[in-house]
Amino acid sequence: MITSTYKSISLALLLISLIPAFNACTSSGEGKNSRKSATDVPEKITSNIAGTGQKIEIEVFRGKSHNHPTFAIWLEDTDGKYVQTLFVTRAIGQGVFTYGDKSEGTWKPGEVRRPAALPYWSHKRGVKATDGLFTPSPENPVPDAYSGATPKGSFNLQSRSDQLLPGEVILLLEVNQTWDWNEYWTNGLYPDDKDYKTSCQPSLVYSAKLNPSTSGEWVELTPVGHGHYAGKDGSLTKDISTLTTAKQIMKSIKVRWIQ
Repeated sequence: MITSTYKSISLALLLISLIPAFNACTSSGEGKNSRKSATDVPEKITSNIAGTGQKIEIEVFRGKSHNHPTFAIWLEDTDGKYVQTLFVTRAIGQGVFTYGDKSEGTWKPGEVRRPAALPYWSHKRGVKATDGLFTPSPENPVPDAYSGATPKGSFNLQSRSDQLLPGEVILLLEVNQTWDWNEYWTNGLYPDDKDYKTSCQPSLVYSAKLNPSTSGEWVELTPVGHGHYAGKDGSLTKDISTLTTAKQIMKSIKVRWIQ
């Protein structure tokens, strides 16, 4: 009888001792999920707050292949003529990357030329740097009003056009992720092209039409093609069947303008 009681007490004490460990594991798991969810709550960012035109809101939810991509958002008229940039990630917009210079043994910010990153946007913008590339440089960067830090995950951008837009416009978003290989876009596809190797899968371009008559209504952006694999021109290739993870960088993109 005494032995049986002793065993029961010992078992109870053992179970009690396991509770903190169980709670710690549960809390750790919840914390991990919370951190993951936090990047899915759209980060609020703004650009061109001094603009006097229409207010434009863009909401992007990250996809499963999202990993610090660079991107640009801009407007064109219905004939495809560039109107203005609304937002571009700062590294591309200024031509300076946080890990751009290791000449002294440790990484520090430095100028990096990446023409393959966002070639469709940069050629549409049409500003040529002194080295002949259309990618912005430290000597001629995109103004701060239209650029900002790369969002860590999903984001909601509130911006304005520089001036009132007279009618329908096209909003475009071009996104690219460094060293994004797949079975088609391999390291050996263009072995002597260093610009290609910084990008691999080329930039993916999304588009949507904004109409004044539907002001306030959300419109989904859809993919319309990819940029040049090495950024040598501003061409848009409509066949995107060779792209895989590049299509999963952003899960959904929608836009609306508010008069």
